[in-house]
Amino acid sequence: MTALPPCEISWFSALCDDDYEFLGVPDAQLQSSWAHCRDIVLQAETGGFDNILLPSGYALGIDTTAFAAAIAPMLRRLALLMAVRVGESWPPQLARQIATIDQMLCGRLRVNIISSEMPGETLGSAPRYARTVEAMHILRTLLNGQPLDHDGEFWKLKVDPPRLRTVSGKVPLLYFGGLSPDARDAAAKGADVFLMWPDRQEAVAAIIADMTARAAAYGRTLKFGYRAHVVVRETEAEARTAADRLLSKLDAAEGAAIRAKSLDSQSAGVAAQAALRENAGDDGYAEANLWTGIGRARSGCGAAIVGDPDQVLAKLNAYRGMGIEAFILSGYPHAAEADLFARHVLPKIEHGLLMG
Repeated sequence: MTALPPCEISWFSALCDDDYEFLGVPDAQLQSSWAHCRDIVLQAETGGFDNILLPSGYALGIDTTAFAAAIAPMLRRLALLMAVRVGESWPPQLARQIATIDQMLCGRLRVNIISSEMPGETLGSAPRYARTVEAMHILRTLLNGQPLDHDGEFWKLKVDPPRLRTVSGKVPLLYFGGLSPDARDAAAKGADVFLMWPDRQEAVAAIIADMTARAAAYGRTLKFGYRAHVVVRETEAEARTAADRLLSKLDAAEGAAIRAKSLDSQSAGVAAQAALRENAGDDGYAEANLWTGIGRARSGCGAAIVGDPDQVLAKLNAYRGMGIEAFILSGYPHAAEADLFARHVLPKIEHGLLMG
């Protein structure tokens, strides 16, 4: 068997009010706060993860950029994958913020580009992603230390790069996800790492093939990442019981309300997650060890890898064999599941921070 190259293993800090013991049942002890989210990040560093996603939502939780700047000096080796909402940012200012936080992290910042609208704005898919492509171009130019002369539809800018540079002197890796044709084209034009939500393996392979071809059409290449929840226990029976327990107090109406609250609730990616859930078996499994029940109480990433350590490892290795180089994992509650994954699975994977 051909040896698999190392992959990046990231965890998730619940900055957007998404931490539960029982899905759909708010818990004051798990609500997003500086202290709670800090503790998840420090747990990930102690556990040996490579990176951690700091999500961003306008209406939910706490501010991502402020949190990243606060937590950065506390970290010795963990990288931060900081989500930024394009609709709420002025790219030259964002470039300066990125360079500053990267300096605080000694070069370990990555950026998750979110193709958001401005608060209160309603923008169609095509113009929203066109604005995102402009933003990625502006950030890449300025953070690579080049002067910018940009005459776009959304920004018209002629500025020098910020004096402050990232540690590498280059733009950090830009992670990006989305399944609509406009999103896929935006990623092909401007992203470095294309992120996918859970799906059946044949669907994942088809997305990788499509995005590889789209990027090649622009003379570019992409790396691929996979965002999923995980429930790992010593036996498969224990893992399935733990998964079922997560939903044991969920009210269907409350689950629907949680999904509707998310700003991405109408996206193509969310629709694909709903279809995956609706076409799963009666037990909620779309394929072996891929459980869709978690999507009953959250928008966005709606499925979990469930099983014993060897089953979870085999699932991750199957994705790696298909070309996935980075994983962003999470579980409920986030700190407790991070510890379980770090003890049972992480030592069995050759992993390290994804490089450009």
